[in-house]
Amino acid sequence: MYHATINGKQKLDIEWNGKNAEGKLDNMPFSVDIATESPGKSHWIHRNQSFNVEIVSMDAATKEVMVKVNGTSYNVQLKDRFDDLLKSLGMEGTANTKLKDLKAPMPGMVLDILVAEGQEVEKDTPLIILEAMKMENVIKSPASGIVKKVLATKGVAVEKNNVLIAFQ
Repeated sequence: MYHATINGKQKLDIEWNGKNAEGKLDNMPFSVDIATESPGKSHWIHRNQSFNVEIVSMDAATKEVMVKVNGTSYNVQLKDRFDDLLKSLGMEGTANTKLKDLKAPMPGMVLDILVAEGQEVEKDTPLIILEAMKMENVIKSPASGIVKKVLATKGVAVEKNNVLIAFQ
């Protein structure tokens, strides 16, 4: 399932792998006949209407696609279940934006703080060990940055979405 935002306005839910002739659009079944003309260019027939479709550009990191349909360009932003999970953990878009705050992904006890104020960290640097449901979870940096302030305290419980570390 993908959530698509077209030109920053129209939102659609899409269930389709891009290869089969059938899928669902906003939970309504659809079918399309696709003839590939060349890489990135194809001809589609949907409900007896003809569409020339060209993928102008695609950014896999941001899941953004520029598509031209019958000569009209559309900017399509896609989100999948993993993007929804990151959003629920308070980590939405961290790969593409400057790191500001690291929030607790779940309630738990801070067992150890592995960084200090002023320290420069890279993506995936271990920052904090958080015990939750009798498991130790190593919370890693979702992006590069410099630790501005450590707000968590070793041995103190935190709630979900509490800011643990602020970055410059």
